[in-house]
Amino acid sequence: MLRSRLALFFGIVTGVAASQIPEYAQQYRQRLGGAIDELQTIVTTFDDDSARQGLSEDEGIARLLASKDEFVSGRGVQMKDVSARLQKLTRSNEAMAQAGPIGRLTALAADFDPLIARRAYASFEPAVPVTGEGFALGGLGFVAGFGVWQILSAPFRRRGRSRPKSAALQR
Repeated sequence: MLRSRLALFFGIVTGVAASQIPEYAQQYRQRLGGAIDELQTIVTTFDDDSARQGLSEDEGIARLLASKDEFVSGRGVQMKDVSARLQKLTRSNEAMAQAGPIGRLTALAADFDPLIARRAYASFEPAVPVTGEGFALGGLGFVAGFGVWQILSAPFRRRGRSRPKSAALQR
C-alpha cells in the first residue's frame, strides 16, 4: 500500500515538474527575444556608423581589427562577437518560431544559449499548464515518474507473503 502511494506521489511530482518545461521554454524565448533586440540595436548603430564612412559591417569590423591600437582592435573583436551572437540567436529564435509546440522544446534543447538559459532559470516562475503541450508533458512526466518509481522499488518488494493476513483468522 505504501509502495503504491509513493509511486503515485513520485508520479505526480514528476508530472508537475514536466508540465513546467513549456513554461520555461516560453520564458527562455522571451529572454531570447530581448537579447536579440539589444544586440540588434548595437549592430544597427555600428552599421550606421560604418555606412557613414562608406563601409559595410564586415569592412568596419576589419578596420577595427587592423588597428594598432589595442583598445580599438579589442572593440573590433567585441563587435565581431556581437554580430556572430546576434546571427546565432536569430537562427535559434527562427527555429523555435517555425517549430510546433513540442518542436519548440526540441529546438530549445538543440541550440540553446547557456547565458540566456541560466538567466531564464534564475528568474523562472512556475505556471499552471493550460496548453496542450503542458498537459501532454505533465501526463508523460507522471507516467515516467510512476514507472521509474516502480522500477526502483522492485528489488524491495516482498515476493511471497508467508505470514497470515489476519491474526484473528488463526484463532
